[in-house]
Amino acid sequence: MDVFKIAYYLPEKILTNEDLAKEFPAWKAYDIEQKTGIYKRHCAAYEEIASDCATKAAKKLFAEYNIDEKSVDFLIFVTQSQDHASPTTACLIQNRLNLKPQIGAFDINLGCTGFVYALSVAKGLLATNDLNNVLILTSETLTKYIHPRDKSARTIFGDAGAAVLVSKNHQIGRFEYGTDGSGSEVMIKRNGAFRFPFTKVRGVDYDDGYGSITNDDFFRMKGQDVFVFAAKTAPKLVKNILLKNEMELEDIDLFIFHQANGFLLEHLRKKIKIPKEKFFVYMREVGNTVSSTIPIAMKEAIRAGRIQKGTKVLIAAFGVGLSWGGTIIEI
Repeated sequence: MDVFKIAYYLPEKILTNEDLAKEFPAWKAYDIEQKTGIYKRHCAAYEEIASDCATKAAKKLFAEYNIDEKSVDFLIFVTQSQDHASPTTACLIQNRLNLKPQIGAFDINLGCTGFVYALSVAKGLLATNDLNNVLILTSETLTKYIHPRDKSARTIFGDAGAAVLVSKNHQIGRFEYGTDGSGSEVMIKRNGAFRFPFTKVRGVDYDDGYGSITNDDFFRMKGQDVFVFAAKTAPKLVKNILLKNEMELEDIDLFIFHQANGFLLEHLRKKIKIPKEKFFVYMREVGNTVSSTIPIAMKEAIRAGRIQKGTKVLIAAFGVGLSWGGTIIEI
């Protein structure tokens, strides 16, 4: 089996913990890193949107691995920051990348679990159609939708685009999924779409009770509720992934979770009893990049020699929706 071909793009602008400490004097740069596991995050420029980051990641992928763009048989774009309400942004990216017209292309509107779900769709497409390569692009520019005074969210999230080429010879296991829409208010950008358009309603600033200011025009997150959700969901998710794939915890060589924040990841690692040497974290330099966290971490694990041919990798994601999902990849 081939190791996955992965590339990612990070915007030029960098927001460090020192920068944040200047804006929020009560927070010290060292304390931010200790709490989140993040030192810096990249922020898209004003005119740079999610499809731009995804397109740049794809071009890096093609150049790094000498991939002919005409070999792509299907395009899946994961984002919650589409160019337009219509058409689907994947169609625009197909043109920008000069992919052949004889392909399918669509968006998946999903956040933290987006890559896992896209990988599942790619597996199905490769198994049931006469296809050889599916290109998954993930990209989010969430920093554009965070209130400037929301110190909690601004410490965590960064922007990025990632590109992964999934081929027939990749061995992808059975998937576990989950959805609980009753928790949609835990992470949400409420205003600005069709239910609450800006022409009818505008948000008003309020304190979230933890010293962060936000309103319904911006993305907002109830951090404590997110922690409770992940702490409850992730252990069951891992257990069910292993059961579906008829494996034990000890059979897995490497675990890569959605890189939510460092404190949560360490809590989950201990709760699930994953050995530290089998748990890969890469977020200090990039932050939580939403749907791109797992592809970015996989790329860095490959660079570090932690993923090689024969490696069994369990990937698990959880977040906005609320949704969760995971599988095992045998490289």
